[in-house]
Amino acid sequence: MNVKEFLKQRQAEKNAVLATNFYNFETLSCVMQAAAQVQAPVMLQLTRSSIDYMGLQMAVKMARQAFADYGIDGCIHLDHGGSVELVQRCLDAGFDSVMIDASEKPFEENVATTRKVVEIAAPYGVNVEAELGYVAKLGQEQGGGFTTPEEAKAFVDATGVDALAVAIGSAHGFYKQPPHLDIPRLQAIHAATPVCLVLHGSSGIPAEMVREAIANGIVKVNLATEIKDNFMRALKNQLLQTDEIDLRKVFPKAMAPVVELLCGKYRNMGSAKK
Repeated sequence: MNVKEFLKQRQAEKNAVLATNFYNFETLSCVMQAAAQVQAPVMLQLTRSSIDYMGLQMAVKMARQAFADYGIDGCIHLDHGGSVELVQRCLDAGFDSVMIDASEKPFEENVATTRKVVEIAAPYGVNVEAELGYVAKLGQEQGGGFTTPEEAKAFVDATGVDALAVAIGSAHGFYKQPPHLDIPRLQAIHAATPVCLVLHGSSGIPAEMVREAIANGIVKVNLATEIKDNFMRALKNQLLQTDEIDLRKVFPKAMAPVVELLCGKYRNMGSAKK
């Protein structure tokens, strides 16, 4: 899958791809089962912590084999790459898309780091994503530091990045208060630059709000927290109800709610065929 072309197609059709993180065989299987059921495009994401947990080569081979087993044309994306070195490792491992996240650095340092990644990724022909503005991570305070249209245009022009995660009111992890996306700000950013826009922290955002964001320029929607949360809640519930020690019997019951969740999320993107 050529991710650059794929995201531009989403932009033209005003729908989005659901980019899902996976953490082990079970969560990978949940994503693939759901995508197969609704015939949705698949974008698998790996963070540094997941890479450290599973191993880079193991994680990539699991993902590629899953694509083959399910007959799905999917792609692998580095989510929140925190260093140029990690990006290089992922490029060499065959990732189709990479993100460099220097959003917590000063603007000029974010620009310089992102531009370097764009340069080293060019020979690989992969999609490069960056982040601009403050999208709260786990444990951080929410609010403030939103992306401005002026900075978005300047950033894209200076870096040549393909996709940009914008701060418009979302946050990673659980929300402490009901989320609210600044759609007029998103509209202005979309008008200021033709770059593909990304929404991070979609877990817990109402479906209709996500659809409104997609209608106004978002082409990639990241989902992670709800996958982990639903799996662990279901698993804990199963463990309380049984003395079964065969994980091959217990895990599938914990996976079913995640598959159901993902089917609904995929359909909400507008790019699923069923």
